[in-house]
Amino acid sequence: MQKLAHRLERLGTERAFSVAQAAAAWKAKGNLVYPFHLGDINIPTASNIVEAMNRAIADGYTGYCPGPGIPQLREALADDIGSRRGISFSPENVVVMTGGKPVITKFLQAVMNPGQEVLYPTPGFPIYESQIEYLSGTALPYGYVPTSTGFAIDLEQIRSSITPNTVAIIYNDLQNPISAESTAAEREAIAQLAIEHDLWVLSDEAYFETRYEGVSSSITSIPGMAERTVILYTFSKKFAMTGSRLGCAVVPREIAQVLSTLNTNDESCTTHYVQWAGIEALRGPQDSVQQMLTTLQTRRDAACELVNAIPGMSVAVPQSTFYLFPDVTEAMQRRGYTAVGDFASDALYKTGMSFCTREHFGRRLPGEERQYIRLAYSGIEVPDIQEGLERLREWIETA
Repeated sequence: MQKLAHRLERLGTERAFSVAQAAAAWKAKGNLVYPFHLGDINIPTASNIVEAMNRAIADGYTGYCPGPGIPQLREALADDIGSRRGISFSPENVVVMTGGKPVITKFLQAVMNPGQEVLYPTPGFPIYESQIEYLSGTALPYGYVPTSTGFAIDLEQIRSSITPNTVAIIYNDLQNPISAESTAAEREAIAQLAIEHDLWVLSDEAYFETRYEGVSSSITSIPGMAERTVILYTFSKKFAMTGSRLGCAVVPREIAQVLSTLNTNDESCTTHYVQWAGIEALRGPQDSVQQMLTTLQTRRDAACELVNAIPGMSVAVPQSTFYLFPDVTEAMQRRGYTAVGDFASDALYKTGMSFCTREHFGRRLPGEERQYIRLAYSGIEVPDIQEGLERLREWIETA
């Protein structure tokens, strides 16, 4: 048999999908499953967006289109993203892509040479680590410190990790999986480190508008950051368009052409008619966005109340995203577990609760002793949230 490329050994994945497979297999045997594992959304894409997509198909927008995106969508994105961040962007700053993930890969292809270092968060979206290493970079993880309101970035760890070989930092405010949101001071500190060490910044803002209280801020609005920051934007979360695969990078003009060329090499262009749906999402009625946020907030409130009623589990109430990252250390001890994976596996078979753990979101750092799970409430209704967490509570209490 012919050998495959060595770089494949460095390619990671989203291990959350293995949890989904186990849950599906258990459900196929006739068992109840409460799906807290994937961050998909069980709310349909708004009808006006679907109608715009169908209309574009009927009108013949089914062929090739410009690699960086159709002009009408790039203009709509520049206007919307800029106005919400207090920044002036032009369409030339926008490169449309097939979702948010390609922004990660193409950012790294554009700014990182083999062997150079990129800082990334852990726990964090696992594709950061995967793509840094797949593209022959050196992945430098930085962690978080638990606080009374959630988590704070370990800034001292970042400072001590930066070397002359460090070229970029991946920064995910409103973070998956832990729902951490930076304070203004923390955001400023990251910006100052980037400026001081001349680092590129990938600002993953996938959940910028998935929030229930307060107002989001972008690191790009800090003086000196617009020229070194790439914003990752996606339609998946705000508009419940996960399967449509539509997003963009908002970039300094000097690398916009680079990303456009990468688009041409990789997929030629983003699906033409989906881009017209994106224009409708941005320019059309926003009622569905608020309705979804109201639904998600109701789910968040129900889940937080029940999680904090379970012996040995606790979680702060996040103001954004649709994830909870509760500490389950004492709950595991109560049931005699030392490995969080075993705890999660048995929870599925004993209670039907399907969820990811800290282990699904990057390598652990030295000194990480607490145990966490991630509960995604974007794809599960309130009655099932209540029933599943109640069954988990009973299982833990009967230990």
